[in-house]
Amino acid sequence: MKYRKLGRTDLDVSLIGLGTMTWGEQNTEAQAHQQLDYALERGVNLVDAAEMYPVPPKPETQGLTETYIGTWLARSKRRHDIVLASKVAGPVRDAKRPGHIRDGKTFLDRKNLTAALDASLKRLQTDYLDLYQLHWPDRSTATFGKLSYPWVKDEYTVPIEETLEVLQDFVRAGKVRHVGVSNETPWGVGQFLRHAETKGLPRIASIQNAYSLLNRVFEIGLSEFTHQEDVGLLAYSPLAMGMLCGKYLDGARPAGARLTLYTRFTRYSNPQAEAATHEYVELAREHGLSPTHLALAWVNQRPFVTSNLIGATTLEQLKENIDSVDVTLPAEVLEAVDRIHARQPNPAP
Repeated sequence: MKYRKLGRTDLDVSLIGLGTMTWGEQNTEAQAHQQLDYALERGVNLVDAAEMYPVPPKPETQGLTETYIGTWLARSKRRHDIVLASKVAGPVRDAKRPGHIRDGKTFLDRKNLTAALDASLKRLQTDYLDLYQLHWPDRSTATFGKLSYPWVKDEYTVPIEETLEVLQDFVRAGKVRHVGVSNETPWGVGQFLRHAETKGLPRIASIQNAYSLLNRVFEIGLSEFTHQEDVGLLAYSPLAMGMLCGKYLDGARPAGARLTLYTRFTRYSNPQAEAATHEYVELAREHGLSPTHLALAWVNQRPFVTSNLIGATTLEQLKENIDSVDVTLPAEVLEAVDRIHARQPNPAP
């Protein structure tokens, strides 16, 4: 395993991070524990969860992912062997966001942040989180597949400075070591850094956004923050919900696969994404690579990626995903990737 520094902190996190959002939906508690055991055996130390998980979010399953991690921690006694991250849900501003958490009152204010953190710590059976992230902004933004800034005036939004003041109290209390953002924009990252610098508030260590061969939007405005300000990317959906494995090509819908089971992820299966995926799969095969290894190794080699958050429903998938850390793509493959990207730029943002 390879390791990279988490922002400007003293934490070294594994280049492959363990995503967990299927646990409690597509994976049982026993399977979650097996994945944790295997991932740690392979050197993975970053485990990423969220109070909203599993996905798709439902009232009857909400919190099960953290609960499964908590029972594993109680059994294994390996809390100090992992960098444990979780996320607090933001406010409900469209139909895709869960309205069942705290009765839909999930603004990033003191009351809700405190309730969210305390509930997560209880489910996780730990006294602290190494990284606490804001799952999405407390304002309307172009995220989760939206193609343009919405230009709406939110009726109410919690100021970023106010949210950071609450997070500062969590850090002082020892409940949180470091803070981060997720599904954030360049403007938002700039504001978080400004308040940290001018008000002495906690500095965000990371940003968790979607990033893959089908979605390179991060490169346009956010990657510069990684370069200049050490806010590293925790890349989620590096396989575009499995699309880049090639298993959904030509309309195929394998039994039990995520895009077969759920209709909410259509942004990954549109005609443009399928056309681009065809090209990436062919490129992988031309060079004797599995499509999965092409997609993951490419993310691993990006200079602004701190950790590549993979998710798996089987141990076989998990093994292949982790094995990507040992794959180095040559210059000719990287150049071919950029040529495909020029023809089909960001088909699944």
